[in-house]
Amino acid sequence: MSSLFSLAGKTAIVTGAAQGLGQGIALAFAEAGADVISASLNTSEETVKAAEAYGVKALSIEADLSDHSTLQAMFDKALELTGHVDILVNCAGMIRRAPAKDHSEKDWFDVINLNMNTVFLLSQIAGRHFLERGNGKIINICSMLSYQGGINVPGYTASKHAVAGLTKAFANEWAGSGLNINAIAPGYMATENTAPIRADQNRSDSILDRIPAGRWGTPEDVKGPAVFLASAASDYLNGHILNVDGGWLAR
Repeated sequence: MSSLFSLAGKTAIVTGAAQGLGQGIALAFAEAGADVISASLNTSEETVKAAEAYGVKALSIEADLSDHSTLQAMFDKALELTGHVDILVNCAGMIRRAPAKDHSEKDWFDVINLNMNTVFLLSQIAGRHFLERGNGKIINICSMLSYQGGINVPGYTASKHAVAGLTKAFANEWAGSGLNINAIAPGYMATENTAPIRADQNRSDSILDRIPAGRWGTPEDVKGPAVFLASAASDYLNGHILNVDGGWLAR
């Protein structure tokens, strides 16, 4: 059974792995035996050192993923450094908070560009490589706001609805060619993105009141689901959005 969940011999690109959920996923892959490439705007040396402690190869590629002209070069560099890429995790993202009536055009386009357009284009680049080989795993990061409207985050909500749809669209086309495209929808996680609402005691309390598990999630809570979706254990899973939410959607 343990071999089903092993990632030994695999190489994974994880975007946004310098911190937060991306870092947690990258370290989970390393613990499961995969070599890891962190593709982030900022250096990922902390992630690299922690991953290397598991005895795997870990590398950091600094890239502005919102600049789409860099995506092919980033993927090609990963191939050059490791020889093969088996897993892509689209975790890099941003959130801008403002009421819909005040939400600026710049905030809207910045969020849509990174959270949706980059996911589409990088998945397309990785997908072409995977299709040539006849196998590969893509894991997208959705959100509770892939299902709900949220408050003061219209751009983020729109982008995460789109990521859910892209996950299903790619799965429909590529599942028959040996690829697996799935997503994780984290619940309310204690990361940098949620710091403003965790600092609002009333808002934080209202969120915790709805979570049956009674606590905010952490990157540790996403590690197991990510390894599952990256491993042979999920080879017959496609177009699925795995909710890791402490029961939020069950309420």
